Amino acid sequence: MAGRTPLRYACLVYLDGIRMAPLTDAEVARLRHEASACEEELRRSGHLVSAEALETVGSATTISVRDGRPLAVDGPAIDARDHVSGVLVLEARDLNDAMRLAAKHPLGRFGRIEIRPVRREPGNVRGSAG
Repeated sequence: MAGRTPLRYACLVYLDGIRMAPLTDAEVARLRHEASACEEELRRSGHLVSAEALETVGSATTISVRDGRPLAVDGPAIDARDHVSGVLVLEARDLNDAMRLAAKHPLGRFGRIEIRPVRREPGNVRGSAG
């Protein structure tokens, strides 16, 4: 991506619980291995900024603030069949390039990957983790 400042895209990886349920432990382990290999290739190619897998949706806590007081509820913000299982941040030339890169991730076979441009604003902290 020399000569041009790449754009950053957040890729929210949603897994479909119904499609994941029939997988054996061995199949889940193989899928995790494929995901790690894909992420390592994206990292080596200079496209992957970060990749974070999330714990299961059952471990979620949702916070809202009402009248200046925080309210916590066990569970995800939205009760749905699909749930966010991870977040990738990619650097790409444009949206088409980000879509091409995200489509390589094996978890897309078991759900969906939502791609959003990362907003560039003065004062954004970028790349501080490393």
